Amino acid sequence: MTAVEQRFREFKMPDVGEGLTEAEILKWFVAPGDTVTDGQVVCEVETAKAAVELPIPFDGVVHELRFDEGTTVDVGTPIISVDTDPGAGEAPPQAAPAAGKPAEKPSAEAEPAEREGRQANLVGYGAAPASTKRRPRKPVPGSQGSVPAPSAGAPAPQEPAPAPARPEAAPAPSPSPELNGSGRTARPLAKPPVRKLAKDLGIDLEAVTPSGPDGIITREDVHAAAEAVQTARETPVAAPSRAVEGRERRVPVKGVRKATAQAMVNSAFTAPHVTEFVTVDVTRTMKLVADLKQDPAMAGLRVNPLLLVAKALLVAIRRNPDVNATWDEDNQEIVYKDYVNLGIAAATPRGLIVPNIKDAHAKTLPELASALGELVTTAREGKTTPADMSGGTVTITNVGVFGIDAGTPILNPGESAILAFGTVKLQPWVHKGEVKPRQVTTLALSFDHRLVDGELGSKVLADVAAVLERPKRLITWA
Repeated sequence: MTAVEQRFREFKMPDVGEGLTEAEILKWFVAPGDTVTDGQVVCEVETAKAAVELPIPFDGVVHELRFDEGTTVDVGTPIISVDTDPGAGEAPPQAAPAAGKPAEKPSAEAEPAEREGRQANLVGYGAAPASTKRRPRKPVPGSQGSVPAPSAGAPAPQEPAPAPARPEAAPAPSPSPELNGSGRTARPLAKPPVRKLAKDLGIDLEAVTPSGPDGIITREDVHAAAEAVQTARETPVAAPSRAVEGRERRVPVKGVRKATAQAMVNSAFTAPHVTEFVTVDVTRTMKLVADLKQDPAMAGLRVNPLLLVAKALLVAIRRNPDVNATWDEDNQEIVYKDYVNLGIAAATPRGLIVPNIKDAHAKTLPELASALGELVTTAREGKTTPADMSGGTVTITNVGVFGIDAGTPILNPGESAILAFGTVKLQPWVHKGEVKPRQVTTLALSFDHRLVDGELGSKVLADVAAVLERPKRLITWA
C-alpha cells in the first residue's frame, strides 16, 4: 500500500446482513471537510431487510463521498474516502462520482483493519471482490449496447472500450478527426490520469468533446460524457400501454419490498404449503385480556389478544415439538429445533418484515409481553436490524387488525409453520346448549408438508384453539 493509500482510507459498503449483495444509500450525515471519529455514524442505508446506520471504523477528515443519496451500491464498493492525516499537506483532487459510480476502481488490497483482524461495529467490511455479485447493466435505450464500468478487482482493459451510444436527448458530439502521417485518425489528447479515469468509467476518449487548451480532454469532459451515458441508461423505456398520462405511477422494486417478493416466490414454489382452518370461541380469552390489563404484574406492558395467541402457540409447540423444524435441502435432513424464535409479521412503511422474539419458549407472560412491545415499536420506527429478522422458527401474522377473518399465509423462508390470527367479532354461537352472542375468531395454520404431516399440523392448530377457548389450559398444560 502506498503512502497516499495509507493516508486516504476508503470505507467500503459492508455486508450488514446475511449474504446481502447491495444496499441503497438513504442519507449522508457528513460532508467533505467534516471531521469523523472511529465509530461515528456517517450514513444510513437500506438493505433488502432493514434500514441500517453505518459507523466508520477510523478517524480523519472526509475527503470524498463516492455516491449520492438514493444510489444502490454493491457490497465491497468504497463509498467514502477519509484523509487520516489532514495535516500532511494538500490533498489530491477529488475523483467525483459520475452519475452514482465511483471515480476510481476500488483497491483489491484489504484495509489494514481487515488484515489486523479488527472487527467493525457491523457484520464486516464487505464481501471480497471475487465474491461480490454484480447486477447486469441495462442496455442504453435505442443503442446497440452499453459498456459497463469495470467491477472491483477486475483488470483494466488494455484498449479503450467501444464508445457507448448517445441518446438523441443528450448528445455528446465527437471532435473532428485529425489524420496523422500514416493516414490514421490521431489519438485523442489527454493526460495519463484522465485516460485512466476514462477507462475506469468505460468511456471512449474518441467520443469525448475536449474543452482544454489545444484540444486536450479534461477530467470534466470525461465526467460529462459519463453522465450523458448514465442518463441514457436511466431513461425508462416507454411501456406498451394506452394509459393516459398521470393515471399511473411506477415505483422501482427495491429494498424490503424486493426482498419480500423474492422470498415469498421462493417459499411458495419450494415448500409444499398446506393450510388448515378452525373457528373458535375466544370469549374467555378476551375476558382474560381485560383482567391482565388491570394486573399489577403487567403494568406498563402491551397486553392484547395477540399476546395470548402467541402464548397459546408456544404451548402447542411444546406439546408437539416436531412442528418446530427446518427442511435442509442440501443435506436432505430435517433439523428439529429445541428453541422457538417466534416471528411476528409487521407492516411498516418500507413493507412487510418479520422480526422474531429470540427464545420465546423460555419467557414468562410478562417477559413475552415486553418483548412483543419492543418488537412492534422498533418495527414501526424502522429500526429493526437484520439480526432481529434472522433465525426465526415459526411465525404469527395478525390479519385480524385489518378486519380480515382468515387467509392462507405463505411460510417465512426456512420455517415450518405460520399461524394467521383473524379478527375477533361478536357472532351467534351455541354455548351450553343455547345460541348466544360470543367472541369468535378464525385461525389458519400453513405448514410445510415435507416435514409436517396433516396429523401433526392438525394437532398443533387444535391445541392453539383449545388454549384460546379455555385459557386456564395455559396452567394445566404447562
